[in-house]
Amino acid sequence: MWEMLKEAIVAYTGLSPATFFTILALALAFYHAISGFFEPPPPPPRVVEREVLPPPVEVGEITEEELKAYDGTDPKKSLLMAIKGQIYDVSQGRGFYGPGGPYALFAGKDASRALAKMSFEEKDLTGDISGLGPFELEALNDWEFKFMSKYAKVGTIKKTVAATDGPADDSSQTEDAAVKDEGGPSENQDELAHPKEVAVEEVAKE
Repeated sequence: MWEMLKEAIVAYTGLSPATFFTILALALAFYHAISGFFEPPPPPPRVVEREVLPPPVEVGEITEEELKAYDGTDPKKSLLMAIKGQIYDVSQGRGFYGPGGPYALFAGKDASRALAKMSFEEKDLTGDISGLGPFELEALNDWEFKFMSKYAKVGTIKKTVAATDGPADDSSQTEDAAVKDEGGPSENQDELAHPKEVAVEEVAKE
């Protein structure tokens, strides 16, 4: 095979096989060197623009009902969430807590009980942590530490106080009535204390 190739090289090129392969190698090297100058430049690296979040806005002390307005449905408002009565701005975690995120149902609520129990049930979306076990409370503390170290605290949940009814007024009225009752007999006692003077006045009139 090799002998036939050498004879063909000599017959068609008039060159020896060594000379032919040397020229072929130089031609390939020259081609690669020249073609490098005509290749288009590589595209510039793609710059991913990160969304610039506004600074956290303090909301102060608000009710749980007012907190619902910050559940992420309004893109102009901050995304807030509360744990153990403390409200945090979780806007930078919108991928987790925003609409469509895995923890979206926690946004705009005090989800202490749900976080402690790792529950996604509607009944556990509350700040009431009564009746939780030690392991659940420890899990809640871990969540709280994570929130404190990662998100800005912007407010607190306003605690609702049950309105008092009117027993106090009734008692005051009872006290006033007692005072009046005590005052009544004193007038009668004054009349009884001077029976002779009353009798003298009646005789004089006659």
